[in-house]
Amino acid sequence: MSEHVDCVVIGAGVVGLACGAALAAAGREVIVLERAGLIGSETSSRNSEVIHAGIYYQPGSLKARLCREGNARLYAYCAARGVPHRRLGKIIVGGGPEQDARLEAIRANASANQVSDLEWLTAADIARLEPDVKGHRALFSPSTGIVDSHALMLALEGDLTTQGGMVALGAEVVGGTCAEHGITLHVGGAEPMELMARTVVNCAGLHAPALAGKLHGLAPGHVPTAYYAKGHYFRLSGRAPFAHLVYPVPEPGGLGIHLTLDMGGQAKFGPDVSWIDTADYSFDESRFARFVEAIRTYYPALDAERLHADYTGIRPKIAGPGMADADFRIDDAGVHGVPGLVNLFGIESPGLTASLAIADEVVRRLTR
Repeated sequence: MSEHVDCVVIGAGVVGLACGAALAAAGREVIVLERAGLIGSETSSRNSEVIHAGIYYQPGSLKARLCREGNARLYAYCAARGVPHRRLGKIIVGGGPEQDARLEAIRANASANQVSDLEWLTAADIARLEPDVKGHRALFSPSTGIVDSHALMLALEGDLTTQGGMVALGAEVVGGTCAEHGITLHVGGAEPMELMARTVVNCAGLHAPALAGKLHGLAPGHVPTAYYAKGHYFRLSGRAPFAHLVYPVPEPGGLGIHLTLDMGGQAKFGPDVSWIDTADYSFDESRFARFVEAIRTYYPALDAERLHADYTGIRPKIAGPGMADADFRIDDAGVHGVPGLVNLFGIESPGLTASLAIADEVVRRLTR
C-alpha cells in the first residue's frame, strides 16, 4: 500500500534543499528524499564554494538569468540567516596581449547578461591588489564571493523543517510510475516503501538523468545523456598571500585552474577537467605537474612543495567533450507532458549560486 504525500523532492543537495524549503514556504507538504546518509555529500560539497556574478553564460540562458538573480538572493539570504560568506571579488587575469580580445569578449558577454560592474585592471592595478599575481591586463568582478556551502545547506534544511517539511536520509528512489492521478515512487533503503505524490521534483544532480530514466510514463526522449566532468583540487599549505579570487581566461569545459579561498583563508586551486564514465572521486596525483604549470602562469612565485592533494568533484553535465556547453534544464509538464513532475538536468556551476533562484523558478512553474 502506498503512502500519500503532497510533494517529494529527490536529492538533498543545495538545490534540492532550496526547492524543498521554497515549496514548504509556498504551503506545500514536502518530503526530501536523499539516498546518502547525510545532506549534500556529492556535488554540493565538492566544488569551489564560489558565489558567481553571471559573467560567462550565454545571454538569455537560464544559467545567465538564474545566476544573476541567485547572486543577489544568496547574498541577502546569507546575511539574514548568518551563513558565513564574503564578497571578496574576482580577478580574471590575461597573461599577455594575445588574451586581450578574450577579456573584451568576457566583458561584453557580462554586459549582455546585465552584469555591469566589471572593472578593467592594468598590470599595475593587478600588482596593487595582488602583489604575487602577474598579468598583462585583467577584469575585476566585485560581485563574486565565497560561501560556506555546508552552513548554507544546514540553513535551508532548517527552513524546510521549520515550515513542516522533512528530510529522509538513506532513502534511494529506485523507480517510479507516472500517471494522471499522481506519481508513485519506489523507495529503497533500510525501510522500503511506496510513496504516491502529487508533485515530484527530481534534484538528483549527477544521477538525475538515470533517475528520470526509471520513471515509467516519462518518454525516453525527455531524458538527456549524463556526462561526468571530474575536477581535482589542490590546496596551498600555510598562509595564503591572496585577498581575492584569481581566475585565468576560461578554457573549454570549465573556468580553468583558478585560485579560490575558503572562509578560513585557506587557498585552493582547481578544478581541472577530466571526462570520466562513472562517479569516481579518487584523486590522481599525477596531475600535480600540470597544476604547477597552470598556476605559475598567474602566480609565478608558487612554491610547489606547499601544494598538496585536496579533493575531487564531478560536474553533472548534459553535454560531453567537444560539444557546446548546455544550459540548465528545468523540464516541467509543458516540456514532457507528465503532470506534477519537474526534472532538473545539468545543474552544474553556477548551481550553488543560483540555488535560491532555481527554487523560485520551480515553484513558479508548479503554480502557473
